[in-house]
Amino acid sequence: MVRILKSESSATPRIDAVSPGAALPGGDVEVRGFNLGAIATEQVDPKRPGGGEWRRPIAMLGELAAPVLLSRGARLVLRVPEEAESGRLRILQNGAQSNAVDVRVASLIATGVHAVANPVMDHFGAIYATFSGQRGQETPVSVFRIERDGEMRSFARGIVNATGLAVDYDDNLYVSSRHEGKVYRVAKNGASAVYTEGMGVATGLAFDADQNLYVGDRSGTIFKIAPDRQIFVFATLEPSVAAYHLAFGPDGTLYVTGPTTSSYDVVYAINRDGDIGVLHRGLGRPQGVAVDVAGNVYVAASLRGRRGVAMISPRGEASLAVSGTGIVGFSFVPGGGALLATNTSIYQVGLGVEGWRLF
Repeated sequence: MVRILKSESSATPRIDAVSPGAALPGGDVEVRGFNLGAIATEQVDPKRPGGGEWRRPIAMLGELAAPVLLSRGARLVLRVPEEAESGRLRILQNGAQSNAVDVRVASLIATGVHAVANPVMDHFGAIYATFSGQRGQETPVSVFRIERDGEMRSFARGIVNATGLAVDYDDNLYVSSRHEGKVYRVAKNGASAVYTEGMGVATGLAFDADQNLYVGDRSGTIFKIAPDRQIFVFATLEPSVAAYHLAFGPDGTLYVTGPTTSSYDVVYAINRDGDIGVLHRGLGRPQGVAVDVAGNVYVAASLRGRRGVAMISPRGEASLAVSGTGIVGFSFVPGGGALLATNTSIYQVGLGVEGWRLF
């Protein structure tokens, strides 16, 4: 039998803030507030005399108990259960219950992919994700199409190491091949043809407002492909050890990420003239990137030791927007939601944030 010490028994937990407010299943969430620490107990079992014990509070996400990883008076860290759904978070301690706050949990929409960059959605709500494969591997399927009803179908074949994806105004899909240094254009029926080649280790793709296509060669070059397919060198950056990821903002700034040998990587901001600036420095392995209508930049990366999706304000201030391990891609979808890609799966989560889309 364990008895709670009276000096601690009247403490009611309170949640003031949850960071971040969204997570993948298995992601860690930090709670700030009051009376979140463990409560001292007195040992009264005569067969086990002496000593005391500490009992952590219980975190309930919806109807599921979430493992508590750390518990202090003003701070608690919990792990979102793998089977959790979006719901209200409450902290229970010795019969007392905190206020409830919303936590958004990403839901699985597809698995069996091999994504290495952002998934994309076309204007009809279909989602595209790659099956990239190992270096030089020609996989049976290069790109999957996930219909609005959740059915996943083979869409494109024969593109070795399909990497970056982009959709143009007419819903043609563009796919880079880092193995071949080519970019393919895939029509609505899945027929593919080479759009441009000689792109080095072609990775990230993005269109600007004038329908110029930008291609990131992870060796260090950002190419600009005009609608008539003339090729220009737009900017030159430090080589990446994995891939460049590209996204345009509302003001025409091109944001570029790409992990290097540094553990303190940057998000580049390149203006219309190709002048290179730094929006933020200090991310770990930055990958997929997207921008919202307010100009905030979202990057799949590690921020101060926490893995997930970092949000960087136009002033360069960073905070964690989504928690979760293994995220390589992030893209907005209409209605305030976002797609999250790990190497093997695609998730969707409602963030209440409108993303910036050119087309």
